[in-house]
Amino acid sequence: MPTAVIGDSGPEMAALVASRVLDVPDFPKPGIVFKDLMPLFADGAVFRAVIDGIIAHHGAESFDVVAGIEARGFVLAAAIAYATGTGVVPVRKAGKLPRASFSASYALEYGEAVLEVHQDAFTAGHRVLVVDDVLATGGTAAATLELVERAGGSVSGLTVLLELSFLAGRDRLTPRDVHALWRV
Repeated sequence: MPTAVIGDSGPEMAALVASRVLDVPDFPKPGIVFKDLMPLFADGAVFRAVIDGIIAHHGAESFDVVAGIEARGFVLAAAIAYATGTGVVPVRKAGKLPRASFSASYALEYGEAVLEVHQDAFTAGHRVLVVDDVLATGGTAAATLELVERAGGSVSGLTVLLELSFLAGRDRLTPRDVHALWRV
């Protein structure tokens, strides 16, 4: 019997996302199975359905700006911002922003990294929807949520396309609500 495809927006959306993800073994290093979402981004109808699903979950009136986490989160954030007429803010890897920035370091499942956001990225009380492609250990998401708040924003939601549940990233983000379209 096939295993159920699950996600926080229901089995149909989870199955749609799952249908456009390719497994790439041993990337970026041996033993890691990389979930390649590029086929999803390249399929216009599926990409539109995913973006519409994210907006439907949160409600277009629940956020003022979308923060996308480098790099694939940029793709999602730009599409959501365009569709809702809101702004977009990039959360970048260290050394990529030209003006005064806040930074936060975090551990990955296979290393360490630093993220940054401009200190003036948000006005006080800006409601910020944070988006990324994958939730693994939760380090990237936790660092981003911290940066949004340090820069004056208020996190209104967090959405990822894919959650690697076995790495328990959602637990690290408690009590925040995590919206994952597909959970494996």
